Amino acid sequence: MKITVTSVMVDDQARALDFYTRVLGFLPKRDLPAGEGRWLTVVSPAAPDGVELLLEPNAHPAAQAYQKALHTDGIPLTSFAVDDLAKEHARLEALRVVFTTKPTPMGPVTAAVLDDTCGNLIMLVEQRTKEQS
Repeated sequence: MKITVTSVMVDDQARALDFYTRVLGFLPKRDLPAGEGRWLTVVSPAAPDGVELLLEPNAHPAAQAYQKALHTDGIPLTSFAVDDLAKEHARLEALRVVFTTKPTPMGPVTAAVLDDTCGNLIMLVEQRTKEQS
């Protein structure tokens, strides 16, 4: 068994596609009609045939409440790995991405949390070596 698709709920698929591709650097993978929304996925340029991230509409009231509660409480919905968090943080700040947590050492990782403009907080994580810990 393996993971092929995972999702983030978004309040606007077009805005999410722009943010996740233009700002975060993911590549568009699938864009198909799906009811009132779209089956809209992006992938990492490092693994274009890997796990797809579905930008899923948060149309259901329970999804909206869950998303809002996580955001209000400062809890990231998911996390993405980066090789150099300081460099990525500087790049994203230059693009005016809002960070709720600046890069912070946390045990074996350094992490930062950003707002994806679509209702979610996303954690960026850099795995540190033993020498860096």
